[in-house]
Order: sequence, then C-alpha cells, then structure tokens
Amino acid sequence: MRPCGVFDKSYALDLAIIRTWQHWVILISALILLFFFPLFGSYYIISFMNYLAISVIVGLGLQIVSGYCGQISFGQAAFMAIGAYTSAILTIKFGFSFWIALPLSGIMAGAVGIIGGAPSLRIKGMYLAMATIAIHFVVIWLILHMEITGSFKGLFPPPPSLGGFEFDTDERMFYIIMTVMVIMTYAARNLVRSKAGRAFVAIRDNDLAGEVMGVNLYYYKLLAFFISCFYAGIAGSLWGHLITVVNTEQFTLFHALEYIGMLIIGGMGSIPGVFFGVLFIRILNELVMFASPVLAKAVPWLGTSPAAALGLSAFGLALIIFLIFEPRGLAHRWEIFKASYRLYPFAH
Repeated sequence: MRPCGVFDKSYALDLAIIRTWQHWVILISALILLFFFPLFGSYYIISFMNYLAISVIVGLGLQIVSGYCGQISFGQAAFMAIGAYTSAILTIKFGFSFWIALPLSGIMAGAVGIIGGAPSLRIKGMYLAMATIAIHFVVIWLILHMEITGSFKGLFPPPPSLGGFEFDTDERMFYIIMTVMVIMTYAARNLVRSKAGRAFVAIRDNDLAGEVMGVNLYYYKLLAFFISCFYAGIAGSLWGHLITVVNTEQFTLFHALEYIGMLIIGGMGSIPGVFFGVLFIRILNELVMFASPVLAKAVPWLGTSPAAALGLSAFGLALIIFLIFEPRGLAHRWEIFKASYRLYPFAH
C-alpha cells in the first residue's frame, strides 16, 4: 500500500523502491546515523551490530532460496563455512587481498551450492531438507580432514587492509560489514522484483503451474541455490576476517536451524522479515546470556545444566509461539501496522 496521491507517471517511478521524499529523508538519515555509529557507540554494541549485520546477510540468502523459491535448505551454515575457509586460504596461503578474496569466497560457496542444490531438481519438501542436512555434514567432514583447511586446528585469516590501513578492530570492520550488508540488501530487494524473483515465487507457489507457464524449473532452482550460497559465502568471509580465526565449531547444524528460525519468526518471503527475525533472535540470545548466571545463582540446586539449556529452550519456545499465533511472522505485523497508520483515523 502506497501513500495517497503517489502515482506512477513513468516507468522509472514504477520501478523505484523509494517512492516519496519522506522515505528518502528517513533512508538517508538512517544511513548517516549507521555509519557515524562507531564514533559514539560502545565496543559491546558495535560488536553486536557486526554480528547482527553478518546474520542479516546470511538470512537474506536463505530468504531467497527458502522464502521466495520455496526450497528448504539446512545447509546455510556449511556454505558460510566454505566462504570463510576459502577467504582464509586465499589470503593466508596464496597471498590474495581481502578485497579479491571476498567475492571469490562467495563465488566458491555459490558453485558448491549449485552441486548441493542439484537434488532439488528431483526431490522437494522434507526429502530436500534431509539432503541439505547431509550436505552440511559432508562439507564439515571434508574441512576437518583436509590439510589445506588446517584440519581440526582451523585457520587464522589476517584482518583486511587498504593502502597500509588495517581494519583490525571491530570499529573499523564495522564500516566494511555495514557497507556490504547495505549493498546485499539492495541487491536482494531488486532481485525479488525482477524476472528471476517472479520465477522464484512461481516455483514456490506451484512449480507445476510455473513450468506450464514457461518457467525453467532447473535453471531457477539452481540459480536460487547459487545466490543463497553466494550470500552465505560473503558472510562467512566477513566473519572469518572479523574474528581472525576460522574453525568448524563456528558453523554447526544448530546455526543452520537458527537461521531457519529467524525466517519463521521474521516472516517467510519478506526482505524486512529477515531484519525482524535476526534482531529478535540475536536480542533473545543476549537476554539469555545475561539471564543464565542469574538463574544459576537463584536456583543453585538446579546446577549449571538448566542455565546452559536456557538458550535452546527460549529459541524453541519462541518458534512454537510464532508458529501457532503468528505463522506469517513479524513482517506481517509490520504490514498491518503500516496499513492502520496510513488509514488512521478511519477503520477501513
């Protein structure tokens, strides 16, 4: 729903994402505030924002393949690992610059994603989900048993540098991560409005009807997997160079489940839903981290196990609540709020 009085007078206006001057003011103000944030934000908040932005990039990729194309994937953490290890190997063993390793890590993850997405040409639903879980374990096993990946010890990629200036702190990495996140968000937003985006939705809603109407199922399913894994690879590269250590413990199956949970809570098939879901889960994790020691002290006879399991319990409870009471996610609530705000004080 657009504001009253906004009409399409040209094809450019019809294609525009930002439609009104008020939206431009909000967008520019938000970007200025975002990139000046490290000047007054605390180290804890900046680190949290970096983690949040990387999670958004991973979530955007998963939203494309699962939310828009309807292909269930539990391999996002594995493809993130591929991106992280590719970037680390290129910078450590081959002397590549981070700026070259970053896109190459995404391409490498995307290429492997095409292989991993091949089962989607023949199977779907729960069977495809199981296939992507198998891919996750295969990738992790290969990483642990290859010498070039550092085996169980992992790798230690250097921080990015530009003209002698090193991005060796969270505050400096903030600018790289946020810039990449903004670019990837803009690309995803335009992709879902393109011919490919409409093909993804057609496959999700009814793949047989889409094929009858001329949608190439094989091409667009593999394209969705490539784009999704490309996003995960980019996020993995950023993550590895942010913390300067890469090992398989950072890319577990639980992380893959967590990304799926973010989409369910935020809203499937919605770009803003990625932001809502990531923000909800990450804030929930932070609250659990602070609440766990309090619980252990308040009820000492329970021991440390219940406190440690509080995070998993909170995550599972949140998923159940949203699946029962708001299956369309927080993005649906946001759309309802926007519609009621524009129509106020009228009821309809």
